[in-house]
Amino acid sequence: MHAIFLSLVIASAIGAAVWVVLIQMTERADAKAAIDRLGTAEIADERAAVLATNRRERLLVPFIAGLADGGHRLTPAGYRDKMARRLRVAGRSSAEDLDRFLAIRVLTLAAAPVVGLVVLSVIGRTKLGFAAAIVLAFCLVALPGSRVTRAAEARQKEAARSLPDVLDLLVISIEAGLGFEQALDRTITAVPGALSDEFSRLLGEVRAGAPRADALRDLADRLDVDDVRRFVLAVLQADKFGVSIGRMLRNQADEVRVTRRQKAQERAQKAPVKMLVPMVFCIFPAIFVVILGPAMLNIMHNFK
Repeated sequence: MHAIFLSLVIASAIGAAVWVVLIQMTERADAKAAIDRLGTAEIADERAAVLATNRRERLLVPFIAGLADGGHRLTPAGYRDKMARRLRVAGRSSAEDLDRFLAIRVLTLAAAPVVGLVVLSVIGRTKLGFAAAIVLAFCLVALPGSRVTRAAEARQKEAARSLPDVLDLLVISIEAGLGFEQALDRTITAVPGALSDEFSRLLGEVRAGAPRADALRDLADRLDVDDVRRFVLAVLQADKFGVSIGRMLRNQADEVRVTRRQKAQERAQKAPVKMLVPMVFCIFPAIFVVILGPAMLNIMHNFK
């Protein structure tokens, strides 16, 4: 009797274990089938989304990504960091801007020998042809970097030119009872430009939780303008020592105007020296032709 009961218990346990295993296998199969269906649907949706985009984007974006990857591999790290800093000064601080610049640089490097060969085939294998090919290839290679440099310098000049007006508005707003950040917000809407864009980014960083001192230092590094660096240093010292920000900003505005006046006087004193070269090679020869030409013709006629 005990043997029969024991055998029934063992059979029941084996049946329960087999039943549990079968249930788990069924659940796994159902889950795998659901995952497969979901993956197929996601792949179909992704394929439909890719096909729905513009053909130019489907072809151009991977091509630019490949060129940017090649640019990262071929470009030295020092030159890449220098161009990243210039792009940041020019207001293009994202990684996509650097990738786009490197892709354009790879294209220009690849196109330079082709342009040289075309020039040689048109002009001929002469000294003039080789000189023109070398000059055009060099210009093509240097074009991306020079454009970024000019954009950065133009943005720096714009920021330095608008700094006194921005400081005046900050002084008026702070003396009217606003805080520093509220005064910056009002100044951004009143004076658009590169400096206001950087102040807007500064406010966004501060509102996102970054310390104001770090945000100000980042602003000075992004613009890389001496007057802006002095302004940031003055604001940091005023916060540290408890000096009145309004009085500090008024003194800073006066100092910036004096500095700008001195730079204008320096450029005015350099103007005669810069005008000497075009006067000697362009204006004086024409004057000599106009003045001495008739006299030379008369002298030649009398000697004949």
